[in-house]
Amino acid sequence: MNRDWIEKDFYKTLGVGDEASAEEIKKSYRKLAQKYHPDTNGGDTGAEEKFKEISEAYATLSSAEQRKEYDQVRRVAGSGGFQGFRGQPGGFGGYGGQQVRVEDLQDLLGGFGGAGDLFGFGSGSRSGPSRGQDLQTELTISFDDAAHGTTTAVKVRGATTCSRCGGVGAEPGTSVTTCPTCGGRGVVAQNQGFFSFSQPCPQCRGAGRLIETPCSTCHGSGSENRTREVKLKIPAGVSDGSTLRLRGKGGPGANGGPSGDLLVRLRVATSRTFGRKGNDLTLTIPITYTEAALGTKIDVPTLNGGVKVKVPAGTPTGKTFRVRGKGIDPDRGRSGDLLVTVQVAVPNKLSRAEKKLLEELATHETDDIRAHLR
Repeated sequence: MNRDWIEKDFYKTLGVGDEASAEEIKKSYRKLAQKYHPDTNGGDTGAEEKFKEISEAYATLSSAEQRKEYDQVRRVAGSGGFQGFRGQPGGFGGYGGQQVRVEDLQDLLGGFGGAGDLFGFGSGSRSGPSRGQDLQTELTISFDDAAHGTTTAVKVRGATTCSRCGGVGAEPGTSVTTCPTCGGRGVVAQNQGFFSFSQPCPQCRGAGRLIETPCSTCHGSGSENRTREVKLKIPAGVSDGSTLRLRGKGGPGANGGPSGDLLVRLRVATSRTFGRKGNDLTLTIPITYTEAALGTKIDVPTLNGGVKVKVPAGTPTGKTFRVRGKGIDPDRGRSGDLLVTVQVAVPNKLSRAEKKLLEELATHETDDIRAHLR
């Protein structure tokens, strides 16, 4: 738990009420993340900062356990309820305009490590393990790979676990010892009146451990900046603009904390053959005038071989036929259909024989079509 839980209203950040369901929170986050994503805002620092705030809010509210703790702390804090304690080591300010005993405060915060944690000085505050940053990248895939699914890799440039020491921070073959001053906690207690505040250990600087021989690559940090290749499985049926989240493939955590996630935004190339509407595929096939008038069967391509589609006699140009189950077949959800639209092709040049036949046919067609006008 950290100071942000008191100072920031994560529900307001995501534009939802505190009674919002998990699905409503997720839906609002996705909408805002798409709007303020750095990739779509061309270096707008304001949008980038907003994206970070949205991500922080969602990271807390998307976890049922963290959301429960956050809600409880917010109820205890009220509207500025703890501000009266700041800067008053010898006495107690108002809690919501009332006097509060320290015993009552400790009971309320017992499950969160005490008042020291709430103010950012506790053993669980800034010196403890922290989750790594989420990283974002883009990947362009072919239309067929999006339809069928594929396994591929994406290159990511940024902070990652040190390749030499594996994130330990020490030169391979050397040891890492527990800090004797703080016993590995990273903090030491300092008594001030009724409160016992904690502060980063002066010997290990909050790390909780001592590295005698720092790694020659990362110099003890446990991470390095380099380009790495991350494998990912793309499910069948993904659409352009979809985002895949790879858990634990983002930036490295600090002080033993978990790595962040890697968010891969997919760009799907267009197909020279098919269009797409959801999971349905669209296709336009040219036919001749005689095929439209007399009827025929035409060969139609699909994602998996070809099929024959029957065109009844008298089919007008622009007529669409639905071929069930021949669209996108996603890993999750309903399979789509293939929508075949026929377009009567008009020849640019005619032979003498073709022209004579069409002129004779035109005479009969004109009589038949305009008979109702007589």
